[in-house]
Amino acid sequence: MRLELDADISADRPACWQRLGSATGAQLDRLCEVSERDNIGVRVIPCSAGAFPGAGQAVVYAEGPVPQLDTVELDSAHGPEFTHGQSQLDKYRAHLDWMEAASLSPSASRDFIHTIARQL
Repeated sequence: MRLELDADISADRPACWQRLGSATGAQLDRLCEVSERDNIGVRVIPCSAGAFPGAGQAVVYAEGPVPQLDTVELDSAHGPEFTHGQSQLDKYRAHLDWMEAASLSPSASRDFIHTIARQL
């Protein structure tokens, strides 16, 4: 089974200071270190990409070799919600595809995060 975890980290410098300012340089360096593993990806979505579907919501899209078993987990105020209807899966797959297309490459994302870490 492949598990995709997507998170947004803004690439706009003021927003990065706001969102990443509480992180330490060591924490950001560790994030970059683990992002080099085969099963972990970290990608920065630049603020120039504008608003995007699913912003501010944690989404886990679990997919495997049998598409009928795919599931999306959404975090909400009252706990996790799971959805597996085809139209919902299509919607969240489109959201994740958009985020991937709008984001920096993994190496450019790591470079950006390292730059922020060095400035902390």
